[in-house]
Amino acid sequence: MRKITRQTKIIATIGPASESSEMLTKLINEGVDVIRLNMAHADHDWIRMITKRIRTVGKELNREPAIMMDVKGPEIRTGYLHKDLDLQKDDLLDLVFIAQPNPPVCEGIWQVEVNYDKLPDHIKTGDTVLLDNGLIQLEVIDSSTERIRCQVQQDAVLKSRRHVNLPGIETGLPSLTEKDRRDSLVGIECTHDYFALSFTRDADSVDLFRSFLRDNGSDAQIIAKLEDQKGVINVEEIIQSSDALMVARGDLGIECAFEDLPIIQRKAVGACLAAGKPVIVATHMLESMIESPVPTRAEISDVANAVNEGADCIMLSGETTTGRYPLECVKMLTRIASRMEEEIQPGLTEELKLFRPKAKMLRSAAMLAMRLDNSAVLVFTRSGDLAAKLGALRPNGAPLFAFTDVKGLHRRLRLIWGIEPFLMDFSQDPEITIQNAINRLHEGKWIEEGDQLVTVTNAFAHRKVIESIQIREVEF
Repeated sequence: MRKITRQTKIIATIGPASESSEMLTKLINEGVDVIRLNMAHADHDWIRMITKRIRTVGKELNREPAIMMDVKGPEIRTGYLHKDLDLQKDDLLDLVFIAQPNPPVCEGIWQVEVNYDKLPDHIKTGDTVLLDNGLIQLEVIDSSTERIRCQVQQDAVLKSRRHVNLPGIETGLPSLTEKDRRDSLVGIECTHDYFALSFTRDADSVDLFRSFLRDNGSDAQIIAKLEDQKGVINVEEIIQSSDALMVARGDLGIECAFEDLPIIQRKAVGACLAAGKPVIVATHMLESMIESPVPTRAEISDVANAVNEGADCIMLSGETTTGRYPLECVKMLTRIASRMEEEIQPGLTEELKLFRPKAKMLRSAAMLAMRLDNSAVLVFTRSGDLAAKLGALRPNGAPLFAFTDVKGLHRRLRLIWGIEPFLMDFSQDPEITIQNAINRLHEGKWIEEGDQLVTVTNAFAHRKVIESIQIREVEF
């Protein structure tokens, strides 16, 4: 039986450093499972072009990655500045809502435009405002409908169009903006497999987005991004309403206390494992490798920790969009993940709750596969639920083969820990379907004669269809 390189999946974001057919071929051959397209930095023509290119390369390699559109979500930004502002500690700075014709200093007070005029409705004296991804801290000393006056907390340089974060403050921004809707329509047109919803605050946000997708003819799945305190509070309902969760540590690390971030990550991963939902750990995994050919030791430990906690996927952002070493980053993730998986003691997670009889059988099938030599689990699915539950059990070291006859689902299954998916027509006779699957695995050199396949399937008995676990020794 072919040795598994790693069971933790890899997501790579595509950009100028990785958009060529040659680099996409290398990344997919190296094992990238999901391609992320970030709508904060993409236009519609590029999305159409790159989607077609990814699909073409994937079919040529006979290994189609899933495509995820990451919608930008609501955001507050500062306005355009004619020149950078050299801020000093204790300077006063007014956040204003209409572009000022005057210079950025008025009566000794800096003036900076922001693009959200309802901000005073949510801000009060003593609140903290963070600019430029948390690098510039302001304390609010007065708030009115005309401006929010703040005091600068440390020396800093402010450039144009920087992010504004409001830790612990709930705003009235919509969960789905008009830009998100326009972008998503292009993703639907291109049959993207996943949509990542930025700044998911509650289950209603997910339900609203799902209705939008379904109304426009998409069966794509939704990845809820955990990025602020409201999302952390409502994480359980968000997990239940979404198809997967992304622990997006960039904004999350700004919105929440630094020391809380590892705890939030661990609890989110555990909650997803218990619910049988895939979970992604994202942002700053190998940030130094944007410029450096090797990661820092802290980054190696960070990736290893995500694998050890049980994340389904680990994600690269700037490392593969604009970085100098996109392929080397993917190889590095594979090296770290595979080594960590070797150290994880074989055993099934006890957190996952299984209710349906066929789902409960998965635990026995997975345990059998882990105890038999040269064995794997073989499942057949049309919804993806059985494959997701099987992956969530985390049968470390046992290959997990999932067959489906639903086009598109075979790509979405790539998000799930340990699952190697295949698209194949099913026969009305379960036995023919099993034999066809075994032949397909043999042709792809996944299995060889003498291997054991623990199969969860239907079987005919006394003119009835019953659920069964079968152990098949591969024979040709």
